[in-house]
Amino acid sequence: MPEVGAGLCLSLWVAMRKGPLFKALDENGGNSAEGDYAGGAASAASLSHAQVLPEISNVAVPPPSGETLVAGPGLRERLQAWKQDIEAWCEKVELAPDLATDIGSPRWYRGLATLFGLSAAAIALSPSFAAVEAATPMPVNDRVRDEFRSQTIAPLAFGADSGRHMGASPLVRPLAKVPERPMIQLVSTLGQGDSFRRMLERAGVGSSDISQVSDLISGAVPLSDIASGTQFDITLGKRPAEGVSRPLDEMAFRARFDLDLSVARHDGALALVRHPIAVDTTPLRIRGTVGSSLYRSARNAGAPVAAIQGYLRAVDKYLSLESDISANDEFDLILSYKRSAKGERQVGELLYAGVEREGKPRLQLMRWGKDGQMFSASGLAETRSAPIGMPVAGRITSRYGMRRHPILGYTRMHAGVDFGASYGSPIYAVSDGTVTYAGRHGGHGNYVRINHGGGLGTGYGHMSRIAVRNGTHVRAGQVIGYVGSTGLSTGPHLHFEAYRGGRTVDPLSIRLVTRPQIDGKERDEFRQRMKALLTVEPGAALDSFAKPDAPQDADTREIDRLEPKKVG
Repeated sequence: MPEVGAGLCLSLWVAMRKGPLFKALDENGGNSAEGDYAGGAASAASLSHAQVLPEISNVAVPPPSGETLVAGPGLRERLQAWKQDIEAWCEKVELAPDLATDIGSPRWYRGLATLFGLSAAAIALSPSFAAVEAATPMPVNDRVRDEFRSQTIAPLAFGADSGRHMGASPLVRPLAKVPERPMIQLVSTLGQGDSFRRMLERAGVGSSDISQVSDLISGAVPLSDIASGTQFDITLGKRPAEGVSRPLDEMAFRARFDLDLSVARHDGALALVRHPIAVDTTPLRIRGTVGSSLYRSARNAGAPVAAIQGYLRAVDKYLSLESDISANDEFDLILSYKRSAKGERQVGELLYAGVEREGKPRLQLMRWGKDGQMFSASGLAETRSAPIGMPVAGRITSRYGMRRHPILGYTRMHAGVDFGASYGSPIYAVSDGTVTYAGRHGGHGNYVRINHGGGLGTGYGHMSRIAVRNGTHVRAGQVIGYVGSTGLSTGPHLHFEAYRGGRTVDPLSIRLVTRPQIDGKERDEFRQRMKALLTVEPGAALDSFAKPDAPQDADTREIDRLEPKKVG
């Protein structure tokens, strides 16, 4: 311990001889003015850092008694001395002062020069943005290496030997003359409003071949009967000479649901070949319970949407879908249905619509006649009278008689029956007749009046849109307009009127006289047709289709039956 105390006293004695141990503070609490700047308050950090200035004295200090001097400092001591000298110089010069203090002083400008100098050095020594070669980031296996190698050769436009397509490189030179393909196979579609001839011209068939093909096909089916969207598989042969159309070698298409046609070239001439397709026409019958919703029950039973809509329209002319049909009733639909031996299926129009209650038919309708109208089996009976039908699917909101007008505010005669219905609901003619008025009619708004003969007429008011014209002959159940709220109306509804001898009467009191719509021999045919339809089992048309065996000729060889018969 005496040696430590003697060393400390010696260091303090050397520092006192060299100068003051601490820097003097000015009256403002900062360092006193020295060097090339004076004044200004320095930060506390700089005061504490500058209070002790180690000095390296060159004065030889005699060692304490009893100790010997070491000969010359070593390398480590010299490096430490150089480091202390550099730190002392930097502290004295202060190259990087705080630029937030003493702004505008020489000390501040020296710090700014240091900032610019270091920034310029950083920019000068920064690396460039040029691309640097490096190893590929993706692993390269044998397959990828083979693909890279294949892309270095031509012809790459055809996929090379890897199946990948890419653009041609500058090494690829176009050929002066490219040989044509000997055969072209394509598919052409007959568009909406297109003609058979224009379709073949777009496919590149020559005019002479088009004429021959048209004559051959028109002998089998009318060209106008070929449905739009029909696809034609066409094969064009080798061009006989430059600038000449390619000859038609073969063409095949579906002419009808039960017939395929093909045209092929044999010995330089075109020939038509028929390929009949076996078709089963068993009608599709769908039955089920009405339940909470007739529409949903029919959909769950597998009936198409269009068939259900046709069924509802047909039944609604005779029965109210809301009040006359209960949840325990059964619906019965029979549709025309075709299925071919190739697997295609085609659903046709509604043939039969029926409603049964407790196992007994309540309503039976069948499509009959050239017009395809739905006739009721009860229409085959003798002449009878029946209440007038519902002109719209809705409920009665106001009856015939005196009432207080909802708009005018006073009591007057209401010469009709109002049916509340949703906006745009179809309005039907209650019976056959001729339209005597169709247009705007005062408080009735859009109005239609129909003369049914025998002094009886009906009127339909407040329509949103009229679907018939004056003088048009309409049939019972035909749509004549749509529910609206034109004229003196408080909301969408139908104002339904009835006239007898030109005077209004209560529409609900009218009874229409119905006469047999089918009589005589046609009546028997109608009953036989309905009986045949009702013998069809539900779902029988969905059974597996067995292609009938073609009749075989004993004199025909087995190999000859494989060749289709040529026509033309």
